[in-house]
Formats: sequence, structure tokens, C-alpha cells
Amino acid sequence: MTDVTPENHGTSRADDASGTAVGQAELDRFHALRRTRAVSAQGPLALTGTQWVDHEQTVWGVPGRWAPTPQGVSGLALTATAADGIHVDGDLVDGTVIVAGDDAMTPSALRFSATTTGTVIANDDHTGYALRVWDSASDAVTGFGSIDAFPFDPDWVVTADFVPTAPDAQIDIRHQKDLELSRPKPLPGLIRFTRDGVDHELAAFPSGDGDRLQLVFGDATNGDSTYSVGRFLFPTPNGDGTITLDFNRAVLPPCAFSYAFNCPIPPAQNRFTVPIEAGEKNVLDSAGQPLH
Repeated sequence: MTDVTPENHGTSRADDASGTAVGQAELDRFHALRRTRAVSAQGPLALTGTQWVDHEQTVWGVPGRWAPTPQGVSGLALTATAADGIHVDGDLVDGTVIVAGDDAMTPSALRFSATTTGTVIANDDHTGYALRVWDSASDAVTGFGSIDAFPFDPDWVVTADFVPTAPDAQIDIRHQKDLELSRPKPLPGLIRFTRDGVDHELAAFPSGDGDRLQLVFGDATNGDSTYSVGRFLFPTPNGDGTITLDFNRAVLPPCAFSYAFNCPIPPAQNRFTVPIEAGEKNVLDSAGQPLH
């Protein structure tokens, strides 16, 4: 198990300072991209609602009637008139159309107004769908201040062992709004390292973006200096049996930006008893107060 207890290895203070300055500059660019994404038209601050559709119904805040599609057909059925002003894939809806979900070969583009758009998402087994409504002029977007973060700390760049698991291995993931529901995820490997004499064995699941994994973790800062639910990290295994965990790039989950998200919570083995004072801390409004 890799020992990541910080050591100097003969480097000078000047070398350390230079490396920290470079690391901070790279981190500043990363945070700038995060802020830009947060306020984008379908960024996390723009999400105003997520409503699951299991029968013909209306959806809060938008026109039209929404219904499940026949089995095997991705998305939702939308019935609207031209006066409702809804466009699907650029065409004005006047009648009933299928709005393809995010599991379709080509998901539908849905627009309600100049600032309001929609997407249809599938549940884990692709048997049900929800409508997500995004408003690029939402109160959260217009009132956004910044994403607070710790300064770069080279001691929280950890090289760990990545130990592959059996092909059918899974990790039980729960979400904050329905803790009783298990959502098993594939477990491609275990992340092992020792820090300050404490052994850690973390579990991360595929992120859906190439070989990147998603690590959902908690630590002693949660509910104090950082968002209470926990944070995410997206590492990629190296080709030599290791994986680099740069906790400086730990990010807030979407639910820190909008209550309309239902975020995974850290599994027990991913909960550190020590504070990890690296990465994002809280979403702040224009007055500098935590958004949630």
C-alpha cells in the first residue's frame, strides 16, 4: 500500500515555492472554467426543477402535458399547442411529439423561452424519465458570487495504488433524497494508500467519461468549512498500477448549486475522519454567503 506521508526529498524552499506557484496557477485556471460552467445555460445553477413523469401530467413551471412513452422508446411524450411556444429540435410543437431522453442516440433539444430550456433524463434502469428545466436567468445564476476554495496544497496530491477488482464487482451507492434506494455501480478497482499511519481503501465508480472514475468522498470539513453532503473527485488510473488523487481538484456536487439535483452520498469507506483542506468549499452568493 503506497505510503504518501509528506517528505521533503532534498528539495529546496525555492523549488517548493516555485512548484506551489505553478500548481496554484493551474488550479486558478481550473476554477475559472468551473465558474464559467456553473453559470452556463444548462450549468448547475440554472437547474430549477426535476420532475419524474409516470402518467400524463403537467410539469411545474412549463407548459404542455407530459406522459411516458411506450416501452422501449426513449424519452417523454409532449402534447402542446403552437400558442405554448415550445420548440423541440428547433421545430414549434403543435400536437404530440416524442422528446428523446439522454439515453437516446441523439437526445432532443427542448426550448420553452429565450432563457428556459429542458432535457429529459433516464433513471438508472432506463424504465422511467424525468423532465429537467433550466433557466439561464434563474435567481441562483443572477445572484451567484463565486465558488470558494482552499489554496493549492501540494501535500494533497496523493499517488495511491489502484487494485483491479473482479469484473462483476459493485459498490452500493445511495442518494441524499432516497437513501433507502440502492443504486449499485460497477467497481473497477480499489484505491489504497497510507497517510499519517492510517490505511485508506476507497471505492470509485466509472464516471461515463472515458477511463475517468468518480470518487464521492466526505471528510471532517463537511458541514464546517465545506458543503455538508461531501465532494467529488474525478481521477484516472495511471498505466503503472497507480492512480493520482489531486484533492486540490475536489469539486462540489451539483446539489450544492441547486436543490433540484439528487446527489450520491459518500459510501462509508470513503469518509475520512481527518479534514481535507483542499478543493472547493462552498457556492457563495453575491454577498459572500453560502448558497445552501
